[in-house]
Amino acid sequence: MALPFPRFRLNPLTAKKVRRFREIRRGYVSFIILITLIVLSFAAELLVNSRPLALRYEGRWYFPTYGAIHRGREFGLGYEYEANYRELKAKLAQEPGRGNFVLLPPVPYNPYENSYPQEFYKPRPPNLGERHLLGTDQLNRDVLARLVYGFRKALIFAGSFIVLTYLVGVSLGCAMGYFGGWLDLVGQRLIEIWSLVPFLFVVIIVASIVSAYGGMNLGWLLAIVVMFSWTGITYYMRTNTYREKARDYVHAAQVLGASTTRIIFVHVLPNVLSTIVTFAPFTVASAISALTALDFLGYGLPPPTPSWGELLRQGTANLNAPWIVASAFSALVTVLVLVTFIGEAVREAFDPKKFTTYR
Repeated sequence: MALPFPRFRLNPLTAKKVRRFREIRRGYVSFIILITLIVLSFAAELLVNSRPLALRYEGRWYFPTYGAIHRGREFGLGYEYEANYRELKAKLAQEPGRGNFVLLPPVPYNPYENSYPQEFYKPRPPNLGERHLLGTDQLNRDVLARLVYGFRKALIFAGSFIVLTYLVGVSLGCAMGYFGGWLDLVGQRLIEIWSLVPFLFVVIIVASIVSAYGGMNLGWLLAIVVMFSWTGITYYMRTNTYREKARDYVHAAQVLGASTTRIIFVHVLPNVLSTIVTFAPFTVASAISALTALDFLGYGLPPPTPSWGELLRQGTANLNAPWIVASAFSALVTVLVLVTFIGEAVREAFDPKKFTTYR
């Protein structure tokens, strides 16, 4: 029986590059590990969360993880704010035989809550019994919870960063390389001038202004970093586009009457995509590093937003609690090493010198 839709197939050269990438074991295994970590981070509410996965009370079922907020009085706790489900679980454990129970995630803490509200703020070492697997920070918040949710923030930042940076850099680079002339000349001079603007000073100035009108957020921070990061990919795209427009297939398309838009997006751009692909992993690594550095310096995401840079800053200020800096540093190094291995494998797999002929 014929399929209702044609099956998608890669062209032979692309398929060969993908096979080559899978043969580079270090990069391929790193890719699998990183994808697994990304999936787990976006399902973090099911693994690291103070809200239960399921709750049964007096014959009724509740699923608070992605649902509505339930107040303490709904479960006989005697207060109007959101129920403390760890407290509720301990209470129901003392009432056996009624069929009431609370199913909490493996790490029953969220990244914002004070785990010991009745005690002084102080870092606590890892404690398996209380499920603080990596201890708590100086505000009694679970370190693992802040690591996981900080990783998700970093992924959102890096993904948005690479899309916006490539959108600006690829568009300008292709235009400069294809049209040349005054556009290329003026564009290069503007890029040279813009590249000399001190990035950190601008971040400090903008952060100070934004803080006076509501505070820094992910959108503002992303806009600032993208503003100073698009120039690198622009040069590469300009060079590759300039080289591709001189090839015979572009001249043939022009003779056949193809529009400039079609030539750029259908003929030229697909043939320079290898530049984008090979630089993508390293761009992700630089975005995560930039966000961590800005958070560490205090010019990044505002507190109490979970971030790796903020944990590193706490760790360096509390060296008597080494689990804080060790956890954040290990997580950062692990992710950057994985991304670097993937980038090296992609660069080798897409190296045109290795694919002069088909198998």
